[in-house]
Amino acid sequence: MSTTAYLGMPTVPPRSPYGTGNLRGDRKFPRAAHDELRNDQLRRNLGRATHTIRAKRLAVTGELPDWEALRDAGAAIKTDTMNRLPELLEQLEAKVTEHGGTVHWARDGVEANAIVTRLVQQTGSDEVIKVKSMATQEIGLNEHLADQGITAYETDLAELIVQLADDKPSHILVPAIHRNRDEIREIFKAGIPGVDPELDSVPAHLAAAARAYLREKFLTTPVAVSGANFGIAETGTLSVVESEGNGRMCLTLPDTLITVMGIEKVLPRYADLEVFLQLLPRSSTGERMNPYTSMWTGVTPGDGPQNFHLVLLDNGRTAALADKVGRQALNCIRCSACLNVCPVYERAGGHAYGSTYPGPIGAVLTPQLAGMDAAKNDPNSSLPYASTLCGACYDACPVKIDIPSLLVELRHQHTEAAGTTAEKLAMKAAAAVMGRPGVYRSAQKASGLGRALAGRDGRITHLPPPFNGWSATRDTPAPPKETFRSWLTSDAGVEAMRTAAEEGAEARRTAAEEKAELMRTAAEEGARARTEGNGPDEEEQ
Repeated sequence: MSTTAYLGMPTVPPRSPYGTGNLRGDRKFPRAAHDELRNDQLRRNLGRATHTIRAKRLAVTGELPDWEALRDAGAAIKTDTMNRLPELLEQLEAKVTEHGGTVHWARDGVEANAIVTRLVQQTGSDEVIKVKSMATQEIGLNEHLADQGITAYETDLAELIVQLADDKPSHILVPAIHRNRDEIREIFKAGIPGVDPELDSVPAHLAAAARAYLREKFLTTPVAVSGANFGIAETGTLSVVESEGNGRMCLTLPDTLITVMGIEKVLPRYADLEVFLQLLPRSSTGERMNPYTSMWTGVTPGDGPQNFHLVLLDNGRTAALADKVGRQALNCIRCSACLNVCPVYERAGGHAYGSTYPGPIGAVLTPQLAGMDAAKNDPNSSLPYASTLCGACYDACPVKIDIPSLLVELRHQHTEAAGTTAEKLAMKAAAAVMGRPGVYRSAQKASGLGRALAGRDGRITHLPPPFNGWSATRDTPAPPKETFRSWLTSDAGVEAMRTAAEEGAEARRTAAEEKAELMRTAAEEGARARTEGNGPDEEEQ
């Protein structure tokens, strides 16, 4: 007797659970950006920092004759990785395990937080030191550990500044880009125990204060938590690149190392690092190479951490992978080049995006990881519109992610999911009017009534619902007294067109005469030169 097995219909993989982690703000982008734009200090800091990094990046990328070829190679490697991600992750797991490490799989941030917490508790420690990690920020690991009685100490200087100020990062590469040195001095004086009360704002002195505070933590804390820039499937090698050396301390001194890595960070081959270790530093810090590039493979007896755990984090990445258009956002190597060239980010700053991932890449990655319509008036639904679509981000991206096209696609998806809206009805009405010439002419004439809404400057600043959303962010010129069609058929229009035609004909006549004169002059000069030369040149004989 045979039975029929019901396999069910395929479903879209789950996204990051709503209300967890740091992938959603509490306000939509326009409202948040409106408030951030009032912060003059923020805008000065952002402008100065992004311009500096942008200039350095252009200088070091311009040195390489094969820069575009490197970008092509990086894009190809990442695309190949996404096409066979499951097999590469299994290969990575096997290699890490083979070299003495333990691999854990986390479907979302909730599971990842629980895994890390359990591993820390098993060591008996109530403190961990941390390498700068976007993945752990994404899942809100520090906050979760604090709830479980475990203190996490950020050791990256900028992350430390943000942590001591009870603030949030505003940039992928430079989390404290929105702070100046005077603000940092006050943060250190208030947050670092035993700091010199006379501490000034000289950068070297600020760095020394942070170094003295962190050195004790490096030497006494038995557990470290890191992210990973790359994980190599071929060998099981993990890599972290950084500029200060704090990461190297965390990766070598503690007895237990826990690495949380987004599943998209895997690379197929060790040789692939040759490409990315050229692309990443030039695109991020404007350096030819990172000052510290750390790589480790499992556990080496007697050298470095003796307990290594790798937590592979999904948290919506499989859902992004399932989107045939949006999946290219997973190619991102977190260099922040797109932020540094984005006119929107430069003015609004990172906090306006409400997510761990700000800027252009955040506007496409965050909605794919956490969704855009998980709740009514979801703040993430506004992120794809936080762009001018100028294309500067695509030009700067070292792996050629077509961010403008992704933004347009996400706008389309949001519109389709929204159902019937006032905007959709307005577009349908416009299509109906424009498809009928007689109705269109009548509508043009009726639009003249809009002049009553205009101010003395001839601009409409406020429109009635449902058009008030448009006028909330832009002014509209008042309709002209008559349409172009009516003017064109009027006596004034006919006369203007006749005058323009006559002027055009006169201009063409003058140009033809000038050209003929130039040709005549050139012919005369040529004949004169041949006569004076008395024959051909020696080279022609």
